[in-house]
Amino acid sequence: MQENSLDLLSSLPDEILARIISFLPSEFALQTSFLSTRWASLWNTALVQHGTTEAAATAISEFLTHFDELNPLRQPRRLQYHFGKGSTSILLATIAANNKLQVDFSTGKQEFQKQFDWQLGLNHQSLTDQPSPSTFFVKTLLLKSVGFQSKEAVSSIVSNFQFLESLKIIECNGLQTLEIDSSPRLKSLTILDCPQLKSLFVRSLKLRSFRYRGLLPWLLTENHFNLKDAMLDFRQGPGDNSFGSCDFDPSLLTIKNAEILTLCKWTFEKLIWPSISYLHGNFQFYKLRELWWIDNSSEGYNSDALISFLKLCPALEQLFVTVDSKSYSMPTTTTYSKKVARHSKLERLKVVKLVGFTNEEDELSLAEQLTKLAVKEPLFIATADGICLRSLVKVHLYQPKLNQTHVKYTHNYKFVEENGDMSELCVNHAHMGL
Repeated sequence: MQENSLDLLSSLPDEILARIISFLPSEFALQTSFLSTRWASLWNTALVQHGTTEAAATAISEFLTHFDELNPLRQPRRLQYHFGKGSTSILLATIAANNKLQVDFSTGKQEFQKQFDWQLGLNHQSLTDQPSPSTFFVKTLLLKSVGFQSKEAVSSIVSNFQFLESLKIIECNGLQTLEIDSSPRLKSLTILDCPQLKSLFVRSLKLRSFRYRGLLPWLLTENHFNLKDAMLDFRQGPGDNSFGSCDFDPSLLTIKNAEILTLCKWTFEKLIWPSISYLHGNFQFYKLRELWWIDNSSEGYNSDALISFLKLCPALEQLFVTVDSKSYSMPTTTTYSKKVARHSKLERLKVVKLVGFTNEEDELSLAEQLTKLAVKEPLFIATADGICLRSLVKVHLYQPKLNQTHVKYTHNYKFVEENGDMSELCVNHAHMGL
């Protein structure tokens, strides 16, 4: 075909193109969205409706009920629901792959961010006692920018999702207290960037993943659950300075058996170490394989807290250390025991990535400490900007002293910039980039 020939296929009506795609296997049908903006638009068709805030739950329920499971396009995939005074508020519901539903209130005119408390009850009823609410079963739900006026509608929506396994709540300004009463099906809970959240109460029996980013709220749990994946990104600091180590103890028990963990230095110093220091290393994170340690450098870099924590992690394989100048810090008055823990060596450590260090001397000092702690020398990667990657190599540097015939031995290592294949070095913690 000549390059200037007409694309007759793309000029066909939407209904015919959708019919053509319906004959393709699902994985190939999805790839048609990359052919051109014309084909991509088939997947972005939105159903536009207007109504009241109270009717939003019904609108979403009907939208899911009429979702055609037999059509690979499953048109339409988006509901744009206008509500509120003058219909200036917008709810955008988007159906994504793998039974995922996104409900976003950030589009349109934002309501006045009145502070509010939110009690979110997930479905507890027996599946055998419930009719199927729709042909699309929501297993993963993302809620964005829920506010005072929309919380009741969202609560009504969520109560219908009896197959819900993963819940993500982000950017809910004004939210002060959140209480989640979940069903045993819920396995994953993520809460990100809710700046006014001061109290979080979770009632769950089988939660396995908990990811949180923001000010440390009052954390309350009714049931004990063992997390496999825990992200405690409290780099913004405590929401209430009266929250102490004894208040954190129930949460500490939930992360004890975690395999993937994000932890801030100040959290360990203030909330964890006071509770376990007297145990002389008998409290261990036996299953921890991947650790993202968020540090600060406001008073100069000090690795004592990190090294003490690592001695509690005998199974660690990957370590990521980020120095964030904006991270909350507190005066370092903690002293760490020199007594060797039961498993003080890192026998499985393979990769160490250092991010955000502004002083190479600090990088080298930490690298040498970790090398001594590891049984086998791991791969070290360093980056200050996230783009330029450097790896650690062993060198023999000698610095002559004046008026002396002998030499002084300095660092055993140095970091060198990598210019070749960096695929091996482009490794990140599971929680980075959220």
